[in-house]
Amino acid sequence: MRAPVETARNDRSLSSRGLIGSVISDAQRLVSLEVALAKQEIKELATGNAIAAGLMAFGGVLVLLAVLVAVPSLVVILVPWHWEAAAVWIGAYVLIGLLLIIAGKARMRIGLPPRTVETLKENKEWALRRVRSNGR
Repeated sequence: MRAPVETARNDRSLSSRGLIGSVISDAQRLVSLEVALAKQEIKELATGNAIAAGLMAFGGVLVLLAVLVAVPSLVVILVPWHWEAAAVWIGAYVLIGLLLIIAGKARMRIGLPPRTVETLKENKEWALRRVRSNGR
């Protein structure tokens, strides 16, 4: 028959192994959840940035049109009363193009995914608390 002290040590050893296994399992699950969250946030960020880049590109096209179409028209019809119309078109294209570029730039977001960073900090604190409480 086993001595009671030896049995208690074996039980404690088994419970420690189970606890360590549980912590490892939980940590693996957390890592996979963090990766999934990061992928989702990057997808959302990429979609928003694609729209912003499209707005900026369209604005650039309009500015280019102002230079390549309206300026030659202005030169060709540079006679009294006609140049004002060409100047208005140039101004309209440039204004619309610049507004689209500004709107696209305002929508552009570059940086780390904020929710993932926050949950990583929370997970770190959770893991540290769990390890500290198990070490006692």
